[in-house]
Amino acid sequence: MKGGLLIAGTTSDAGKSVLTAGLCRWLARQGVRVAPFKAQNMSLNSFVTPDGAEIGRAQAMQAAAAGIEPDARMNPVLLKPGSDTHSQVVLLGRPVADVDALSYRDLKPLLQRTILESYAELRARYDVVVCEGAGSPAEINLRDRDLANMGLARALDLPTIIVGDIDRGGVFASMFGTLAVLSPADQALIAGFVINKFRGDHRLLAPGLDMLTSMTGRPTLGVLPWLPGLWLDVEDSLDLDSRPTASLPPVGEQTLRVAVVRLPRLSNVTDIDALSAEPGVVVRLVTRPEQVADADLVVLPGTRATVSDLAWLRSIGLADAIVRRAAAGGQTIGICGGYQMLARMIDDDVESRAGVVPALDLLPARVEFVAHKTLRRPRGRALGEDVVGYEIHHGVVTVEGGEPFLDGCVAGPVWGTSWHGVFENDGFRRAYLRQIASASARRFVPAPATSFAALREQRLDALGDLVAGHLDTDALLRLIEHGAPRGLPTVTTNLG
Repeated sequence: MKGGLLIAGTTSDAGKSVLTAGLCRWLARQGVRVAPFKAQNMSLNSFVTPDGAEIGRAQAMQAAAAGIEPDARMNPVLLKPGSDTHSQVVLLGRPVADVDALSYRDLKPLLQRTILESYAELRARYDVVVCEGAGSPAEINLRDRDLANMGLARALDLPTIIVGDIDRGGVFASMFGTLAVLSPADQALIAGFVINKFRGDHRLLAPGLDMLTSMTGRPTLGVLPWLPGLWLDVEDSLDLDSRPTASLPPVGEQTLRVAVVRLPRLSNVTDIDALSAEPGVVVRLVTRPEQVADADLVVLPGTRATVSDLAWLRSIGLADAIVRRAAAGGQTIGICGGYQMLARMIDDDVESRAGVVPALDLLPARVEFVAHKTLRRPRGRALGEDVVGYEIHHGVVTVEGGEPFLDGCVAGPVWGTSWHGVFENDGFRRAYLRQIASASARRFVPAPATSFAALREQRLDALGDLVAGHLDTDALLRLIEHGAPRGLPTVTTNLG
């Protein structure tokens, strides 16, 4: 089998990432050499490949679903928003520019060439490449600069599936409308639909599915049920609102309460996923000072805009609340950008260009932003356990005291490190939670056998099971191998 397929969506967060991962896992189970691909990704949740390149975390998750190592070619263009108007452009894993929406257009020839070359290299190496679109192809105002949806499909003659989230309502209208606003040449590659997150009796959907087929001339290739508790590496802030809030029952007598500050430019929120998976650990995303008052641990996570988010922290009173907690012995950990905020001062002429800015002064360290981005996968030990992580940052932290901790430091109840992913190390996570519970006098006991890697594999297997059990896999294989059927009808809106 040889070929490719594009998974597009009616909206952001329609289910493109999880369907792509599910297809990768299902194909890999069939013995197919498969790779994921997202031409252009806008995300603050990223990962470092073994050779030190930065890609979207969702593509790293999809590579895991395919049973392969992540590669920069799987996400050749990554956009990391630093404000509402500007983004850093990461090309083949390395930052190349900071642009606004208009100047980004000037980069299109370079980006398009890199995208097509990356796809060609993956196709030469793998049997199948499953591509994920970005946002929605219905964003026709952006069609002339599109690199990831129908622009990609047209350039590569990719059969395209539209996925829609029925949980949002209006799924039939959004599927029909997505198709109808496209040009006839774009429509010719739309080969079918998939409905995501359905709850209830499928028989209730049948009349709508039949009408959608009669109106568009295209089949619905499956209906994926809503699956509770499924949480995979997210791409953007929309996904945070769907994060499960219920925790597993504790092993000990009490739970451990973790408050994670939801920074405006929060990045790599996956750092807390392993905490959420731990029985008895209640993880909340917080934005108000009173929400940290009863927390046993406050987490300041990563951010793409350290100085700006630090100003936000001060403006809403959370900075003062965190400082007061620390003075009273309240446990706090900062990761990457959050670690930088805990330092004494920040000198930033690169990211915010704000110059010297006082930080929270909770750790004996200072930060200087440099043009070169650190991208690496370090190894070390902490609390008697081996730890592996990954680093993505422009801010260089110089430690001037405290106790060493994973290239960062500890001062009293405050911890800081530039390493992402540390809580995915099961032994360290349990040792750290025991220490937090002891400091908070909580009768909490970490589960002795929780394996976050195994849990992630179970979730990926669940996605593969969804594809196998609820999609027309024979039809999908025909599309991958032979492309979109010729002669598909063009849908018009009769508005002109």
